[in-house]
Amino acid sequence: MNATRGTREFAPGGGLVLAVSGRSAPPPLRFETADAGRLLLRQGERPLLLGRADGTGCCKDLAMHRLDGHRSPLPPLRSGAMRDRTDWTHQYARWLEEAEDSPLYDGRWLVSRRASFAPGIWTEDFVRDWPGGSLELYCGGGWHGVLPLRRLSAPDAPRVKAYRKHARDGTLAPVLLWWVTFLDGWLILDGHDRAVAALAEGAEPVGVELRKVADEERWRREADEITAAHEQRMERLDSRAPHPNLMHQRVALERGHADALASLPYDTSPTDSWSLPGGAPAWDDLAVGAKPQMFQCPRD
Repeated sequence: MNATRGTREFAPGGGLVLAVSGRSAPPPLRFETADAGRLLLRQGERPLLLGRADGTGCCKDLAMHRLDGHRSPLPPLRSGAMRDRTDWTHQYARWLEEAEDSPLYDGRWLVSRRASFAPGIWTEDFVRDWPGGSLELYCGGGWHGVLPLRRLSAPDAPRVKAYRKHARDGTLAPVLLWWVTFLDGWLILDGHDRAVAALAEGAEPVGVELRKVADEERWRREADEITAAHEQRMERLDSRAPHPNLMHQRVALERGHADALASLPYDTSPTDSWSLPGGAPAWDDLAVGAKPQMFQCPRD
């Protein structure tokens, strides 16, 4: 399912926005939801992750169980390619456009380099257990971690050892991460062994991040609303009696307005999910087939 390559635009900080067209929703890699907090990550017809959120108010725990079968949207990376290439952001963007198993569908997607993360994301919030686990959502600012989609290799596995040399040499390709808003965290789409290799060498993995951003119609509408409100503030300011700080206030308001407009095209959009065909009973059947004891009372 190769889609027609969409238009591209450069984003601040060296990122790239893909205006994807010709890919109707839902995409091959997608989340589906059913009643009572039931969640499914599916790639094509293959279930990859079953989750169920429990809790009250803003605090929820997502009990999850992952299944084998995830296929990376990127082709295998050879050692020679890693030594020769430095612009991974544009290369990953091109591969994502050509992939048959990606989360891309029509809209604007930001592909950008992520070289630093908040403390703890690649340590206590990096999910090393397989296949189960639990994510604490929302409370205290959300989970904000990294979730692998396959079992992690050992640090001394042959492929990881080869990648560790690249990590020491500074030629290790980035990990491809998909930001999922309702998880408040990232899924690893490609680079599980590279992540393990970087961490084994005492380094934080460098990432290329994929996230959905505002469609043009939406951000232009918001820009018009922000501009109208800004003009009203400026009119109120100008109607006041002159005073020594007037010019400074005008400059501050103009700068804030410009900064707000500049960020709008790159504001993150919520990650979409689609209704699970068959609803809760279909999810329950998958849960029983995957691991009967993973969720209590699967049909309540």
